[in-house]
Amino acid sequence: MIDRRTILAASAALAVQPTWAATPSFASKRPKPADRRFHSAAAEREISRVKTIIADPKLAWMFENCFPNTLDTTVLSVTRDDGFVITGDIPCLWLRDSSAQLRPYLHLAASDPDLTRLFRGLIARHARCVLIDPYANAFLQNPNARSDLESSLHDQTTMKPGVAERKWEVDSLCYVLRLASSYWRATKDRAPFTAEWAQSARVIIRTFREQQRRGDAGPYRFQRRDVQPTETLLWGVGNPTRKVGLIHSSFRPSDDATILPFLIPANMFAARTLRELADVASQARGDSELAADAAALAGEIEAALAAHGRMRLADGGEVWAFEVDGFGNAIFMDDCCELSLSGLAFLGCVAADDPVWRRTEAAAWSERNPWFVRGRAGKGLGGPHAGFDLIWPMATIVRAFSSNDDRLIRACLKSLRDTDADTGFVHETFHKDDATRFTRPWFAWANGLLGELIVHLADTKPHVLREAL
Repeated sequence: MIDRRTILAASAALAVQPTWAATPSFASKRPKPADRRFHSAAAEREISRVKTIIADPKLAWMFENCFPNTLDTTVLSVTRDDGFVITGDIPCLWLRDSSAQLRPYLHLAASDPDLTRLFRGLIARHARCVLIDPYANAFLQNPNARSDLESSLHDQTTMKPGVAERKWEVDSLCYVLRLASSYWRATKDRAPFTAEWAQSARVIIRTFREQQRRGDAGPYRFQRRDVQPTETLLWGVGNPTRKVGLIHSSFRPSDDATILPFLIPANMFAARTLRELADVASQARGDSELAADAAALAGEIEAALAAHGRMRLADGGEVWAFEVDGFGNAIFMDDCCELSLSGLAFLGCVAADDPVWRRTEAAAWSERNPWFVRGRAGKGLGGPHAGFDLIWPMATIVRAFSSNDDRLIRACLKSLRDTDADTGFVHETFHKDDATRFTRPWFAWANGLLGELIVHLADTKPHVLREAL
């Protein structure tokens, strides 16, 4: 039986040992070709192209290890109408993680039939997962199996076959929509947009509406036996709210319970991805009814965000809140995943030069954020999920993506290069004073995100990669 937090704690304990801190030889850390789980000729060509641009030898080595990590290690199966992608050291498919893990290869999908098959397969699997249970965040490969995650075995919720964990996170369904819309824009391939896909999209809209909770609390309940309060919900539904049109998210993208149930970054992402769903439904399927439903719900959420999504800090500056309750109460902090206040521009929810967002990001990367961490090994964003004094490299990658400042981007790259504990990979977290103390030696999402950043820089700011860090 597998417990997610037990795995993370074990990873942290192992990371203290010098096994993970050997001096790099810059020999490839990829599996041998025969042991790789998926091959893409286009991805191999991309590695060769981008590596020639990177002046720093260690950063080039990390790129070669990280960019193909999802393909090399986490694609468990691909068929004509199915694809199963695990998160790494936990052998389950997270809707959010798997969507983000394939994103670095979107620009290659149209030119590579193997990648086309993988994207089609994962979009189809996502649709079936949503139809199994739209409130679940993680799924098993066998849709008839029962979860073997130890932490899920005694959850007080409705666990269905095929579900690994049932934490209701708005962003899980947003990432399902984002993968489909991004694939459509990149390829104009109508094949994945079947009747089953359209049915799952309607279930997503229905679920979002249920969690607006305008009439009642909706069908979802969840409680867990755990010493960490971030693992369970008050009375199974969370803290009180005034029903203002925002969607309740019981958990954050970090899998931690929300304090105030209106998670503002998740609602902003929901509005954005519903707009994208409207476009796909209209263009790929000619489904005007689905498109209209998606656009109408997006409009409701946008209006509620305009009325309730912002707050003022002690200095009087207006920023986006992290969580609110609709009664006028708000929390300012930032979490460490892509879907965060800092990640809003990266995810296309705001313009990168939007002044309110710029103030928000600056505050998140300062002592105004209780989870901003600074130490001898680096500075960055942390969060409750892994514990105190731990920095999440994912947030540093997103910050570099969101910046047009060459000096800041180089500083982020240098931090990422210097905090890998000489493993050649990106980790979930590292200790602020000692990067050899880290969690999750195999975390494909973070690895792929670094690869995605470097490809982005190769195409938009190659001079940053050609100069010494």
